[in-house]
Amino acid sequence: MSWGTELWDQFDNLDKHTQWGIDFLERYAKFVKERLEIEQNYAKQLRNLVKKYCPKRSKDEEPRFTSCVSFYSILNELTDYAGQREVVAEEMAHKVYGELLKYSQDLKAERKYHLQEGRKAQQHLDHCWKQMDNSKKKFERECREAEKSQVTYERLDNDINATKSEVEKAKAQFYLRTHMADESKNEYAAQLQNFNAEQWKHFNNAIPHIFKNLQDMDQRRTVKLGETYRSFAESERTVIPIISKCLEGMVCAAKAVDDRKDSSIVVESFKSGFDPPGDFPFEDFSQNLSRTGSDGTISNTPKSDRDGGPGSRSDPKHPMSRTKNKLWLFGKKPKAPSLEDFSHLPPEQRRKKLLQKIDELNKELQKEMDQRDALNKMKDVYEKNPQMGDPNSLQPKISETICNMEKLRSEIHKNETWLSEVEGKQSSRGDRRHSADNHHHAPQGRESPEGSYTDDTSQEHHTPHRRPSPARPGPPNPDPHEFDDEFDDDDPLPVIGHCKALYSFDGKNEGTLVMAEDEVLYIIEEDKGDGWTRARKQSGDEGYVPTSYVEITMEKNSKGAVTYI
Repeated sequence: MSWGTELWDQFDNLDKHTQWGIDFLERYAKFVKERLEIEQNYAKQLRNLVKKYCPKRSKDEEPRFTSCVSFYSILNELTDYAGQREVVAEEMAHKVYGELLKYSQDLKAERKYHLQEGRKAQQHLDHCWKQMDNSKKKFERECREAEKSQVTYERLDNDINATKSEVEKAKAQFYLRTHMADESKNEYAAQLQNFNAEQWKHFNNAIPHIFKNLQDMDQRRTVKLGETYRSFAESERTVIPIISKCLEGMVCAAKAVDDRKDSSIVVESFKSGFDPPGDFPFEDFSQNLSRTGSDGTISNTPKSDRDGGPGSRSDPKHPMSRTKNKLWLFGKKPKAPSLEDFSHLPPEQRRKKLLQKIDELNKELQKEMDQRDALNKMKDVYEKNPQMGDPNSLQPKISETICNMEKLRSEIHKNETWLSEVEGKQSSRGDRRHSADNHHHAPQGRESPEGSYTDDTSQEHHTPHRRPSPARPGPPNPDPHEFDDEFDDDDPLPVIGHCKALYSFDGKNEGTLVMAEDEVLYIIEEDKGDGWTRARKQSGDEGYVPTSYVEITMEKNSKGAVTYI
């Protein structure tokens, strides 16, 4: 249907309609702009995510486990996926948003021109109508004047008292008004004919032509919107094959995970090559005792054991003894990996590490919670506006975020448990120290801790529980502040024994004591079961040394002097 014939009297409504059409087109252009910005931000966030979880080490140091390799492959595929999202954004910006902006400007200019033509035609018709109306009013006015003059003339002509001159004057006036009325009539007729002709041209030629142009413009706008709708979808559909390949690559990476191969890599990485340790020989300390025949238990001891045979006590310095130490199943730990609970560190450092770890985990948990809230808001938007996206597509990501939150909470609880264990031993360590202050007295007949030891027969020689390797034990578990508190005391702890270093110890960790091989130290606090003994040098320096690194001799008359072996 043609606007020119059907809507010849709807100029104002067509003006509003064409303006609405341009506004709608610009609104759609704004929608496309926001849509491509979402794609750009999505791609950027994906790249940042990949960068965050990509290994920062060199390729030689990357784990060889199939699970790690597959994860890195997934990250690479995700990078390609992010690149395709950027392609979508570029296509939308070039083929849709850019075209809409340019077309919107052209539409505005074209609409303005057609409306101006329509207004000009309307103004011309209005001008013709005014001319016709003025001539009509003039003709009407002249007729009334002519009628008045005719009445005056007839009145005077019938009046016998009127002079001839008055009658002639009235007659002349009547003829003049009649003539002027005739001229006004002719002018009015001409103007009326002209207006009718212009009005016919206006409604049969000018307005239909202008309205047809407006109709063509509006139809072209509608067609352009349909084309951009298609381009909008095509920009997404063109990358689907590549995105499918990225997803297939992720599936292949998942299939490449091999638990048996990873287990074999663990074996190859940490296998020591040593044989398991053999049985420890019986050490007979009664070989120098003389018993009667009734004491058959000792006399029946094999001679080889009494004569220093295979059952004799091994020399801690003997090379074979050290070899046995290295064969201990739970002996020397690998230096590369650190324990998850930081138990390889001294108490204060362990406490600091645990606090730092808990703080990092809390920050990660907060990020996951923020991400969960953002996903839930996006899901609500999708549910209210289905055309913006499928709310079900966000559910896997929300579930993954909730799973990550649970894992982080579990890790935080585990680290807080370890922290409570470390801090909980402060009080118990302090109690043991007060007990030592109350019960450990300086041995009688001995010199001060700074003096030298005598060969007092009251000494009892204890063979330390020799670990087959000079491996450092786990850290001592006292109060994290015990080192500072105890070392700053005015009265030093009493000496309860002495020890001889079987191996050198670097004492790099906080609270430990450096010692050289064969160095003699004073014992001021025995091993509490954590593998560490507190000792003092002759120079007065105090600290913890591994119990397995020293040969300890405790005083018989020192209360509480018990070595945990």
